[in-house]
Amino acid sequence: MDLVVYAVPLFILAMVFELVWGFRVGRNTYRVNDAVGSLFLGTLSQARKFITLGLGGYFYYLTTEYFSLSLMSSQSVWTWVLATILYDFCYYWLHRMGHERTILWAAHVAHHQSEDYNLSTALRQTSTGFLLGWIFYLPMFALGVPAEVIVTVGSLNLIYQFWVHTEHVGKLGWYEWIFVTPSNHRVHHAQNDRYLDRNYGGLFILWDRIFGTFQEELDEDPPVYGIRGALRSFNPLRALSHIYIDMFRDSWRAKRWRDKFYVWIAPNGWRPADVETDYPRKKSSLEEFERFDPPTHSLVRAYALFQLVAVVALLGYLQAGVIESYTVGVVLVMAMLWTTVCTAHWLEGGAPKTSFALDLLRVVCGYLAVFLGLRLGLAGGSFANASAAYLTLNLVFVFTMFWLRGSLENRLGNQALEG
Repeated sequence: MDLVVYAVPLFILAMVFELVWGFRVGRNTYRVNDAVGSLFLGTLSQARKFITLGLGGYFYYLTTEYFSLSLMSSQSVWTWVLATILYDFCYYWLHRMGHERTILWAAHVAHHQSEDYNLSTALRQTSTGFLLGWIFYLPMFALGVPAEVIVTVGSLNLIYQFWVHTEHVGKLGWYEWIFVTPSNHRVHHAQNDRYLDRNYGGLFILWDRIFGTFQEELDEDPPVYGIRGALRSFNPLRALSHIYIDMFRDSWRAKRWRDKFYVWIAPNGWRPADVETDYPRKKSSLEEFERFDPPTHSLVRAYALFQLVAVVALLGYLQAGVIESYTVGVVLVMAMLWTTVCTAHWLEGGAPKTSFALDLLRVVCGYLAVFLGLRLGLAGGSFANASAAYLTLNLVFVFTMFWLRGSLENRLGNQALEG
């Protein structure tokens, strides 16, 4: 059973508590732009499941059917204990290879792009991990661990990892030696030289101690979060695709055929020599690092929070299983994606006229989709009414921002200069 869906209310309560606690102790770790960007990626990662089918399920079936040892009993406590340990062991190697091979880093990088570290960062998940991540769990199926046990311990493993994404919990003594904690996971998210590519465990930090990838958090070297090739964007589409695009460009530009193919399986950071010479890619140093935090109007931040509530509500609607049409599901997920991209453009402080045009086009297309849904019998009256009300609120905001565009451009320009 996938328990993550049932844990979502607890995730929300925990984030609210962390936010309130941060203000109370004078150490708020949240920014609206970064947190909204992370949570947009989280909702999209869940919505992706409604429109994509991975190869993993088919290969799991083949393994269980033809290459598996006798199926273990899901009623045995030892099956669950063994599955919990094995799952985290497999996760360690998936996670480690996700940092050591570019093709896997392309999927995992989204989780590391946040330059803040809080509970919203935990929900910043990829939408492309299903492409290759399944390979690392094949051994569990081959050993005869029941699929329902694997899914359940996998979801518990993921839920456990949520709480370690916080700056408000210090070191936990002996617990640090065995389990993943906020302290040793802060190391994993840091881009400091000594912290890069360390502490891969999901539940047990023991794997890192055994295989030589452990690094303790040091007071004299506080973590700086994010990635060296900073994204400098809240656009989820860019967050999910930029490494794949870089790989494609390197492969296209490479002169040697061997290099064109090797790009896709090379260690992370490797580039063909001729491409590196002709198209150098700058990596930021910690001395130059500055968090991406463009100035935005308070209305934009309020609008972003409104859109976050909207996409989470739409995700809940999809998860309720009300929609039977695959086509409608695809349209709704694409609407979520378009909404997050447009909202990100506002948050990035882009030209108001461009943001206005992008969002107006989205709203007009939304009205057309609702109309067609009603005419074709694909949308119920209550859903259509809710959608129309939502789109109208969007329209009010868009025209308000267009009306304010002159003062907005001057204000943002002055703030940028002052910064």
